[in-house]
Amino acid sequence: MAPIMSKRAIRNQEFDLFVPRMGDLRLKDQREVMERPFFALSKRKRLKPIEYTSPDGEVWVHVSANPRFGIATIWDADILIWATSRLNHLRETGTNDLPRTIHTSTYELLRAIRRDTGGKGYKELQAALERLQSTVIETSIRAPKRNKRAQFGWLDEFTLETDPVTGASKGMSLTLSNWVYEGLMKERSLLTLHADYFTLSGGVERAIYRIARKHAGDQPQGWVCRVSVLHEKTGSESPLKQFAYLLKRIVAANDLPDYDLSYTATRDGAAAVHFVRRDAAEKAQLKASIQALARPPLEGRCLD
Repeated sequence: MAPIMSKRAIRNQEFDLFVPRMGDLRLKDQREVMERPFFALSKRKRLKPIEYTSPDGEVWVHVSANPRFGIATIWDADILIWATSRLNHLRETGTNDLPRTIHTSTYELLRAIRRDTGGKGYKELQAALERLQSTVIETSIRAPKRNKRAQFGWLDEFTLETDPVTGASKGMSLTLSNWVYEGLMKERSLLTLHADYFTLSGGVERAIYRIARKHAGDQPQGWVCRVSVLHEKTGSESPLKQFAYLLKRIVAANDLPDYDLSYTATRDGAAAVHFVRRDAAEKAQLKASIQALARPPLEGRCLD
């Protein structure tokens, strides 16, 4: 006789039937989060707040830690990318009522973000979820007009279920905060990340890629950014000189997904990095060819 499933288990199972494996999804992240320093770049516990203000003073970000857990890291953000990618897929396939709470298994999540699926991976997942829930973000981005300040955590809540006898991991759920959920629901608010993003091992490399993806995009001529601005946008705790040294190694290796990196200088002589998509020229040529084919033929003029 088959075991009787609870109504909650049936709902969870029905929801998961509509969600494909991560290998079938395009990785998606929110534009507003990619270009500014919302996450710690080291796996070492960070308690020092992250502070950022745009040059015009219009956009600011303040991220603070719960002393017990520390600030959520850029690796913890993989969980948000995973959740965003899943919900975006549902939207693209015609689902209108997207949930803020996602149900899955710890194995499926860890495998999707390319992590260890054993006991170590489970412990690291729990720690990541605790940081995502406890980190406090204050920002002017999408803040109510009356006070120009929004405050939230990345997750409102999460659950991890274990077998009471064996202690083995079972199902899990996580509930995105309203700020995160509303961001992914906005039209044109998401950008596609390269499938190899999860394999980047360095926090600065991850931040640099996200910034380049947001600003350089598919521009045929690429994008140039001062080293000092990159330092500010990443939120690195390292002094500018130390950050510049690390950045030099990243540029020399030139193995970030999607983009070629090279050093250049601005008109006033400041050190800068040039980011250009590796296939940008080919894409621009293809786009021009398609547009040319799509143009209606010119009508011949009758001559008297």
